[in-house]
Parts: sequence; structure tokens; C-alpha cells
Amino acid sequence: MNNKTIQSSRNSRIGLIIFVIASLIFLDRVGSRLWELPTPIERLELYLVDAALRLRGTQTPSAPIVIVTIDDNSLNYTGYHWPWPRTYLAEIINALNNAGARVIGFDVMLFGSDPDPAGDQALAEAFENAGNVVAVMNIFRSANTETLELPITPYPEVLADMGIAGILADNDAIIRSVQAYDHSAYDDRVYFNWAFEITQAYLGVDPPQSPALDHLVFNSKIVPLQNGRLSVNFNGPPETFTYYPAFQVALGDYPAETFKNKIVLIGATSVTLQDIYPVPFSTSKRMPGIEITANVVDTILSGDYIDIPSPAVRVLILIFTAIFAWLISRRRLPGKAIIIMFGSMVVYGLIWFFLFTQRQWQFELAAPELMLLLGILVPSFDEALNQELEKRRLQKLFGQFVSPEIVSQLIKTPDILSLHKRANLTILFSDIRNFTNLSEKLTPDEVVGMLNPYLDVMTKVVHKHGGTVDKYIGDAIVAFFGEPVPHPDHAIRAVRTAMEMRVELNKLRKVWLEEGRFDGIFDIGIGIHSGDVFVGMIGSVQRLNYTVIGDAVNTAARLQDQTKFHAWPILISGQVYNIVKDEIAAEFVEERLFKGKQEPIRIYKVLGIE
Repeated sequence: MNNKTIQSSRNSRIGLIIFVIASLIFLDRVGSRLWELPTPIERLELYLVDAALRLRGTQTPSAPIVIVTIDDNSLNYTGYHWPWPRTYLAEIINALNNAGARVIGFDVMLFGSDPDPAGDQALAEAFENAGNVVAVMNIFRSANTETLELPITPYPEVLADMGIAGILADNDAIIRSVQAYDHSAYDDRVYFNWAFEITQAYLGVDPPQSPALDHLVFNSKIVPLQNGRLSVNFNGPPETFTYYPAFQVALGDYPAETFKNKIVLIGATSVTLQDIYPVPFSTSKRMPGIEITANVVDTILSGDYIDIPSPAVRVLILIFTAIFAWLISRRRLPGKAIIIMFGSMVVYGLIWFFLFTQRQWQFELAAPELMLLLGILVPSFDEALNQELEKRRLQKLFGQFVSPEIVSQLIKTPDILSLHKRANLTILFSDIRNFTNLSEKLTPDEVVGMLNPYLDVMTKVVHKHGGTVDKYIGDAIVAFFGEPVPHPDHAIRAVRTAMEMRVELNKLRKVWLEEGRFDGIFDIGIGIHSGDVFVGMIGSVQRLNYTVIGDAVNTAARLQDQTKFHAWPILISGQVYNIVKDEIAAEFVEERLFKGKQEPIRIYKVLGIE
């Protein structure tokens, strides 16, 4: 492969990697916004994050949080239709207060009045006596209107606090984050997720401050957000937190130590109340919203926030990965490049898993891994395609000169430039005697009918002995031995080729005589000489030839001319004789000084094989 081809291949490889980068960035950053659907890369990324959490396994909650469940057993036992009478809810609050619960999170809507006026009064008194109840509120928006849904009077006055309970699903409908805060235009107030309010009441600290799209400040710590979302560091699948049925709490079935100094969250877990969601640990068995809140509170208390880098950082990681992929792809051996690629993917995956599960740094995994994969495979495929095209080009080029076996060896040559060299070769020059006069007595079809079979047979003989057909000059054949596949015995190969050419010529003449196509004299002369020549690819962009250049070629041609003068079909030079004298029988003819030579050439007749 020449320098121009190599440079073109490198440019193609760089172009392919740039195309892969652009495609991945487009799909990862722009595609979902255009189509409002998760892209394949986004789906893969979410799947890998969920798989990492499941591989990490369930971990024990760090905070003392328990859940009082409004479950099917409680609904069946009480016999009440939902919503329950607020007098009964007041019994549960009083039981928890008497047990010493430190904070009570109450996930039951209080936006309307109870059918029994005494019910609201009883529940409000229970809230006031406890002094530690945090409830939920909502902000609804539609078109140009905003509705602020707050618990009815008298609840706001007796609640410790209240907040939004925005549970947010990703594009694949799985819950991985909650709405950290919301700004109400109705009363120009920022309402935080009620998990922050629960934690604030538990710790006795100031409320969250400085809300922004990428962070807020709580308990003197920066809480990382993603576009106003707080990622939930789930401890495990549903029921990782301890459940206590509400009807048993109301009956007093549990000792006070069960709830003492703990955060107690009250909420629906019954499937019929439809407050259940798919989460990373489990998409079939869904998690109640109240347990999602428990995971959020535990995330805030532990400080193990999942920190997702900004899009700019993720793009930089992708570009860095692309540069690394490009460096790998520059290796000449695709096999090693692919091994390094898979090794790098494994190492990056292990580092990512450690940082995510132990440090809660959620860098991107899918896109960089795909960048490594495609950044190697695509250029490798392009390189393989270029190599295949180059092989076919070589097959087409060298198939004219050498045998298919030698072409196969040439194709394995890693650098075609290595074929350009100076080498000591043996040159064979063959010519038909008096072919000009002979052709004048034949029709053009008869000339072609003789010359083509002759050249075909002689070429096969050259190839058989590992020679290369340089060119046909009319009826003359120029061949050389020793390149492109080196043969130390190139001189004897050339001599044996000449002798077999004579044998094959006799066979051809016999066939022609039997067919009555030709009854004249058809003979050849062959000159053979060994010497230093230049061998390589010579020509233009439109046409290249693999050929030899040098004085040795001229000497072989002069020796072939001498076959006419000495009336002998095969003549070799002294240089060839000195190499092959132990293997052939030869006879010295003369020493002649050819035109342009300073030293005379010794000429020998080839008599046969010793």
C-alpha cells in the first residue's frame, strides 16, 4: 500500500470516528428532544444504571425509617371505603405520637372536607398534639392557569410543614428521581419536595436554600440536581424498608420501641389505590410511592447523592474516548486493536461501576462504551474493506505476471513499498526465430491462433518455476526470477524454465502439425543472465507495471540475440554458469564484449541437466 493510500486510509479512519462521535452526540443529546422518545442509547444507559444497582445489591437503610401501610389487609379489616374516616386516621397519628415517633410523614390528601365535621377536628387535634407531622400538597398547571392544592383549614396551621410529592418517571416509565422543588407563581413561593421537609423536621435544621436547576443547599451541603430533579439512591426493591399495617398500629399491636425516635411514613401500598411505580430494582413488583419517599429521605440523610455530570462533561468524556479509540485503531494489527478495545471497555466499565456504587458518580457508560466499540470496529471494518480491495487490486495486477500461489504470498505483504528494491536476480529473455517473416505468410487470425497458445504455455512454465513474467514485447517474453518472492536458487530456476520451454514448444509444434495449421519452422532462442537490477512498481496512476530495470536486462537480451549467431537455443552468461555449473552441463562458446559494456561477457551453451 503506497503512502497516498495509507494517508487516505488514515483520513478515512479519522472521518469515520468523527462521524461516529457526531452520531452518538446527536442521538444522546438531540434525538430525544426532537422525537420526544428515549433514544436507543438513552434506553441502554438507563438499563445499565439499573443493572449496576441490582448488581450492587440491597443495602440496609442508614436512617431509622419505617412505613405504616394502608394495605389490603388494613382495608379489609376496617371495612371502611377509601378514603378512610379522618377520625380513624387520627387514631393512627395518636398511636404513633404516644409511641414516640420523631417525625410523621402523612401521604394522604387533605384537599377536601371529611363527610363528618368531627373527623377534620379530630385529625387536626392529633396533628397539633404530635407537632411533627409533614403532609403533601400539589401544584397543578394547565394551559395558562395554575392551581395550588393545599390541605384545607385548619390543617396548615397544625402541620409541622408540607411539600410537593413529585415522583418523576424517565422516558422508559421507570422512577429514578423526584422533583426537588417547584416555584408557584400563585403565591410566589418555592415549595420543596416533602422529603426535604421530613428530613428538616428530623434533623432540626434550616429549610433548603438557593434552589437551581443543577443544585440546592440543604444542611450546609450542596445537593446535586439534574434539571431540578433529585436522583434517588434506592436501597433495594420494594419492602426494603419495614412495613407495619395501619390497622395493627391503630390496635396498638406494636410496642412503643417500634416507632420511638423514628421517621414514620404513612401511605398507601394497596394495588387498588394505584400509588405504585416501577423502579430500577423491580419493574414487575412495583414500589409504593410512600417507599420511594422513604428512599429519598434516606438518600438525603445519608448524603449519598447520585451526582450526574453536566452534558458538557459527558461530551468531553465522549471526545476523550474517541481520541483513545483513534489511537488504538492506528495499530497495524486489527486483532491486537480489538483485544485492546475489549480490555479498555472492561476496565472503563469496572471503573464506572466502582464510582457509581461507591462514590455515587454516575458518569455516562453506554455512549463511551459504544464509542470505543464503534470507534474501533468501524475503522477496522473500513481497513479490512480497503485491504480486501487492495488484495483484489494486487491479484489483478500480479496475476498477469506470476502464478496464483505467488500472488497469494504477495497479498500477505504488509507494505507494498517493500517490493521496491535493488536485488540480484536472474533475467530470462526469449524470442521466436524469424517471427516477422513467419507472420507475413499467415493471416491475422492464424498469427493470433499460434501466438496466444504459445504465450499461454510459456507463461505457465515460467510460473511453474516461481518466475515472474515482466512483459511481452511482441513475440518476445521477458521474465525474471528471485522476486517478488525471494528464491536463493533463482539462477537454476531460470535455466530449468528455459529447458522446459523447449520441451513445451516441441509439444505445440507437434499439435500444430497434426492439425495441419502450420508446417513451417517455429523455434525460439533464450538468453539468461544474473545481475543487480531495480525491481518494483513502475508507471503512472492509470497504469502500473511490476518490472525490472538495469543493465542485466539488456545483457539477457544480447545473449538471446547471440542464439542466432551460434545456432544454439539456450545461452547463459558466465555469471549464471558460475552459479549453476554443478547442476547443468554446459559448454563455453566465447567471450564477447557487448556494446556499452566495459567487461566482456563469457557465453555458455546449455547442454542439459547433469
